[in-house]
Amino acid sequence: MNNSIFNELKNSIFNKKFQNIGYLPRWIIFAIDITIVAISVAITYLIIDSLSVKYNSVLERPYRASIILLVNAMFFMIYRTYAGIIRHSTFIDGVKLLVATTSSYLFILVSNYVVNLAFGIKVFLSTSLFITYVISFLLLFLFRILVKNFFEKYIQSEGSQNLIKAIIYGADANAISVANALRTEKPGRFKLVGFVDKFNQVKTSKKILDLPILNQAKKIHVIMRSMGAEALIIAEKSLTKEETITLVEECLEYNLKVFTVPLITDWEDQKQISNQLKNFAIEDLLDRKPILLDTKAISSQIKDKTILITGGAGSIGSEIVRQIINYFPKNVIILDQAESPLHSLKLEISEYSNKINVFTIIADIKDYHVIDRVFNQFKPDLVYHAAAYKHVPMMEDNPSQAVFTNVLGTKNLADLSAKYLVERFVMVSTDKAVNPSNVMGASKRIAEKYVQSLNYSIQDSNKKIKTKFITTRFGNVLGSNGSIVPLFTKQIQEGGPLTITHPEIIRYFMTIPEACQLVLEAGAMGSGGEIFIFDMGEPVKIIDLAKKMIRLAGFTPDKEIKIKIIGLRPGEKLFEELLNDTSKTLPTHNEKIMIGQDRTDNFVEIEAVVSELIEIAKISDKEDVVMTMKKIVPEFKSMNSIFETLDN
Repeated sequence: MNNSIFNELKNSIFNKKFQNIGYLPRWIIFAIDITIVAISVAITYLIIDSLSVKYNSVLERPYRASIILLVNAMFFMIYRTYAGIIRHSTFIDGVKLLVATTSSYLFILVSNYVVNLAFGIKVFLSTSLFITYVISFLLLFLFRILVKNFFEKYIQSEGSQNLIKAIIYGADANAISVANALRTEKPGRFKLVGFVDKFNQVKTSKKILDLPILNQAKKIHVIMRSMGAEALIIAEKSLTKEETITLVEECLEYNLKVFTVPLITDWEDQKQISNQLKNFAIEDLLDRKPILLDTKAISSQIKDKTILITGGAGSIGSEIVRQIINYFPKNVIILDQAESPLHSLKLEISEYSNKINVFTIIADIKDYHVIDRVFNQFKPDLVYHAAAYKHVPMMEDNPSQAVFTNVLGTKNLADLSAKYLVERFVMVSTDKAVNPSNVMGASKRIAEKYVQSLNYSIQDSNKKIKTKFITTRFGNVLGSNGSIVPLFTKQIQEGGPLTITHPEIIRYFMTIPEACQLVLEAGAMGSGGEIFIFDMGEPVKIIDLAKKMIRLAGFTPDKEIKIKIIGLRPGEKLFEELLNDTSKTLPTHNEKIMIGQDRTDNFVEIEAVVSELIEIAKISDKEDVVMTMKKIVPEFKSMNSIFETLDN
């Protein structure tokens, strides 16, 4: 017992004494290197003397030693051998030492021969120069190795009790770069115990960085348990998406942590590798094929054009802004009523301000006259309409506001797009507009009807208006404002519980970049009047999503983090649809985008009932607004007990 206490006290003192050691100033490293060269010279003289070599020089030993030290000092300064941090020495530092000492040796050797030829005298014995060169390089190199090993073996190992034991999946140059970066990062996070080589199915005694290379003859969780590892760091870039997901889900099933390094541009930059190492996000586990875009078509629509994005500070709108900038429009007008997010986005994209004119407008799409001034000032060529109220429960409590923003706001933008001869109007809609069960979904379906009927009304008329109105419809977006993912993340950080409305509830999901890429693609391919429907992949049970997020955070579901069922919210249904029962779809050249064929309404009739709805929302209570919405959208069957009686 006393020995245990003594060891703990010793380790504590050792850690405090050495772990806070700062980096030595460069002049001290330089002085140490010169001292090592001086020691090398002294050793050389001892060796020469022991061999009884008789040699007469025009200079005494102290002067010859001084010349050697000065020349080495000169080349140390030229190659900056003292600039590296000794405890983090790399192969490059060894090469610098070799080049510096070799340059010193050759400089003195050549100078010695030149003096001999010119004056017939010999200052240095060539053999002694070579011996000094070899000894000095070996001692300089050995000094760095000893310091590096001291910190790795003693300093870092003393604090390794709190480090995560990890295995690196991969055995190529990238995996080695990751290992080196993790070994040198401060403070350390991982204690590496081995590499897994997916291409090696046979036992081997080979090692990398003195760590074993493990064959993948067994399941990865079995290998990790046998090595006492708690985490897997995926550095193998040849893995397919399916292989990666299989690995991750196996680790999560056995409560093992998984990390990856996804955005490395320079595999020699250890700091970048260390900074980019991150936990797998839930977005990484979406089993989806990469999206292939028709970039030429998108570019031809956007390049050198003036683009207006409504709701531009929101999660979808801001990502549309980021992607549009890559196609070099002439002007980008970002419109939103949220001041702070709009300011943050402007700062983020300020680097593009020299090439692209970026304007941020604080305005409300419900205000026709303000929006009219924006259109009159900028004359946009394209409008991407992402502004909307989308929180289902809040819109159940405030149906009039859903009408004002989602219906009146869309009407204002669509009417002004036609008035100012905008080329394309692309509206972002939602799967909740299909057979809506809530006010939000119904309001978006009414907006879809208005935009689509306006498009066909323009086409049927002989007016010079050429605006093409296009609607895009997709499901939930991971990480967007109002998405379940930020809520679950916050609840996990607070220790739970994660709240789920129903154990059987399912939703379609895609990432924000995916959704916005498809919005741009659909906007480019549309000829007007279409409702483009995105392939959302397989539906996901929310309870399964919650369990995966808990495991990704390093916890065990229903043990460390609880899951609580709270019941369906007003207006919420168990599953969402992308098409109603009477709709059909047509394929497009992009397999992830389909065209929904829906019944189109007469614009005059739709305009009249929409105007009526807006007037009722200005003066009436909830029931009158919802009743009018049900007349416009007969398939609207409310899942809110307050409005269910209005269905009959």
